[in-house]
Amino acid sequence: MNIGKKNRSIFFVLAGSLLVAGSASAVNVKLTADRDSIQVSHHGRLIEVQRNQDTEHLVDPMWAKTSRNCPPFCIEPHAPVPGVALVTEPELFTFMEQKVNKDQGVIIDARLPDWHERGTIPGSVNIPFTVFQRDYNDTKLVKALTLLGAKPRGTVSSFTRWTETIFGNNDKTDHWDFSEAKELVLWCNGPWCGQSPHAIRALAKLGYPLEKIHYYRGGMQMWQILGLTTVIPERKEMLFADAGGSE
Repeated sequence: MNIGKKNRSIFFVLAGSLLVAGSASAVNVKLTADRDSIQVSHHGRLIEVQRNQDTEHLVDPMWAKTSRNCPPFCIEPHAPVPGVALVTEPELFTFMEQKVNKDQGVIIDARLPDWHERGTIPGSVNIPFTVFQRDYNDTKLVKALTLLGAKPRGTVSSFTRWTETIFGNNDKTDHWDFSEAKELVLWCNGPWCGQSPHAIRALAKLGYPLEKIHYYRGGMQMWQILGLTTVIPERKEMLFADAGGSE
């Protein structure tokens, strides 16, 4: 194609304009160096998770608070129970894509319902920590553990339990079969919040396999500080809306 000098100038100006326009529409604040955003399944619909694109945006003062009375709001360790893995935000993004979206994992907002109602991390199911602290045959606990892929056991003979112990079958207890239990990530309000650690300790006591439990210690405070997408839950999504208790 023969383009004259004047036409070539116009051509390059237009091409340059398109490049600038394309750059302007690009995501400036990415999730990670190689991910602009992700989509996660949240109660039957897909939610796009990304960071706030306003580089002047400031965190809500509610999540900027540095000091709370300790106890109960003490700085939590990396692992509430030895054997439970800590996850950071990029690992949580991967968990959303590879586990939650494939129905192989569950993100648990372990906070009490009044906290959950104010906003939650996309992909999360609200199971308050108090539910996991109930008696093994409590209907709420049975509902929660069944949702997570555990199966209640009937009467188990002492011989059966002995053989399971001998052969190292640690996925079964007197009351629950955790062989097909899903991987979990539990979180609450932040590094100073004890609600998800309470839930993790209760799950460990119930016999949930520790290698299937992960702890997002940053919680809602770090999620907010990083400008990440939150969701206001619908009432029908709250499976344990009447679960009471205090931290």
